[in-house]
Amino acid sequence: MKEPILIAVGKRVRELRTKKGFSQEELGEKAGFHFSYIGGLERAEKNITLLNLQKIADALDVQVLDLFLYTKYIKNEKNKKDQLLNQLHTKLFDMNSSELIKIQLLVSQIFDNK
Repeated sequence: MKEPILIAVGKRVRELRTKKGFSQEELGEKAGFHFSYIGGLERAEKNITLLNLQKIADALDVQVLDLFLYTKYIKNEKNKKDQLLNQLHTKLFDMNSSELIKIQLLVSQIFDNK
């Protein structure tokens, strides 16, 4: 039986790869792996190391943390707080600096006025 974390990370890598428009071959080439390694990772057949996670994150132009934003892939996820934090992180990550400054000011106004 495949480990849930391997399944979740593999699905997240596939999601980010397809979002970038990369084939397994292209991601493998950018990260320095054979395409079959990427396929094995996505199918949860590989127990990836931290160093290889960093190489894949770099090739996808994301932070390593982004590879772990996968709660939607875990069945019966009970931790709503983690899901909400992941959703916020994803939205914030896609913003430019000026948008982030506005969000920071808004959050400061909300919580500093209590």
